[in-house]
Amino acid sequence: MAIDTVLLAVGPMDTVRAPELAETVLEIADPLGATVVIGHAFTEDEYEDVHDDLGLNARVEDVDPDEVAARRAPVPQLAERFEEAGVDYEINGALGEVSTKVVDMAIDVDADRMVVGGRRRSPAEKAVLGSVSQEIILQAPCPVTYFRDLDVME
Repeated sequence: MAIDTVLLAVGPMDTVRAPELAETVLEIADPLGATVVIGHAFTEDEYEDVHDDLGLNARVEDVDPDEVAARRAPVPQLAERFEEAGVDYEINGALGEVSTKVVDMAIDVDADRMVVGGRRRSPAEKAVLGSVSQEIILQAPCPVTYFRDLDVME
């Protein structure tokens, strides 16, 4: 199975693990000459929260999700790393329910592999809060590499 496109799905919580996510993706994409799609899906509430921080004038109905994604952490940091490595990349944004939009994005870009980050949580936290990463993994149209923070649970 050839790997031509790798989707790296990120969110604002991935800022702390961005260097490790980039290296994980580069281990896959660089030797194969694959294109990396940095995907960032966000809800309307998240857009409203970052609207002023990003200096955007558009109403949520008029937002260009790619523009927001390109300016929202950790996307610029990841783009810079892929640029330095000489790996082709693009940035895709999506507005809506995050797990559904990421899966849709994987289908739209015909991803051969996805990389998703997450953090260690207790079973009770998962039951109460749910897990976007888990939903993505369960619905993904391709194999998923899950990068988990290895810090000890508190």
